[in-house]
Amino acid sequence: MRAWEVAEPGPIEKGPLRLVERPVPAPGPDELLVRVLACGVCRTDLHVSEGDLPVHRPHVVPGHEVVGTVAAAGSLVRGFPPGTPVGVAWLRRTDGDCVHCRRGAENLCPRSEYTGWDADGGYAEFTTVPADFAYRLPIDPASGADPADFAPLLCAGIIGYRALRRASLPPGGRLGLYGFGGSAHLCAQLALAEGAEVHVLTRGEAARRLALELGAASARGAYDRPPVPLDAAVLFAPVGELVPVALQALDRGGVLCVAGIHLSDLPPLVYQRDLFYERELRSVTSNTRADGRAFLELAARYGVRATVHRYPLAEAQQALRDLKAGRFDGAAVLDCA
Repeated sequence: MRAWEVAEPGPIEKGPLRLVERPVPAPGPDELLVRVLACGVCRTDLHVSEGDLPVHRPHVVPGHEVVGTVAAAGSLVRGFPPGTPVGVAWLRRTDGDCVHCRRGAENLCPRSEYTGWDADGGYAEFTTVPADFAYRLPIDPASGADPADFAPLLCAGIIGYRALRRASLPPGGRLGLYGFGGSAHLCAQLALAEGAEVHVLTRGEAARRLALELGAASARGAYDRPPVPLDAAVLFAPVGELVPVALQALDRGGVLCVAGIHLSDLPPLVYQRDLFYERELRSVTSNTRADGRAFLELAARYGVRATVHRYPLAEAQQALRDLKAGRFDGAAVLDCA
């Protein structure tokens, strides 16, 4: 099978990925072998490729927004016949027994593993996933449903959902979104469907146009002040300099949630200016499977749809370059079939 591996982490402009031929992987006893139809291109894949995240598996295959069909199942798996449509997301495995797992916070499990970081992911024609961590998807191949439309939901959508909940936005509240890529444009649709007033702060002109098309009340530059004080904000851009900018845009009692797995260093915060009046700064770490199921249900209910830019599997490295440069709005997806 064809697969992209991280040959040597480094700047994406210098080509750290290498397209190789590999044997089709064999699923473990509790795993599914998945024929990959489409795989979303996530900023976390860029962090893995460039070395912002430490190497967990040498020559790993990135990709964790996978839509595919079951090709085979391990000896312990039941209920996933060949051809079953499934999604593979970032969280791959947890121990299920630590204090965090027992209290429903499996995203904080210290022995958690991740698709496209600890195990090979979806920038390939096949991948594997523990059956307990696969999402059943309502895709009927006979209906003409496009797998690419579902791929960004499996990380960008799920993480956006968790960040929105962590931001504690009150009903009908004013929400700021800093950065407006794959995750933010899905988060915005959910927030709008739930009655929020959304204000977008982002660098890209195309992204600002998309925000307004989706129903945002305003769309300005990343460092601009929104037109109203914000009840909550989510920072999607991996730019630490924006943390005090976003905190200063909050109303009293507002919450800023940082959604990314990687963030450049924060400048010093000034307590009186940035945090006083009970403003809060929170982070997001991965997601639980309950988050994933809840978001996919809400996405279907509200018609949340990704704006998709398609690339063939052979152009995965170019897709990451374009992501880094902000050359597209919405989300990029690889056609892997």
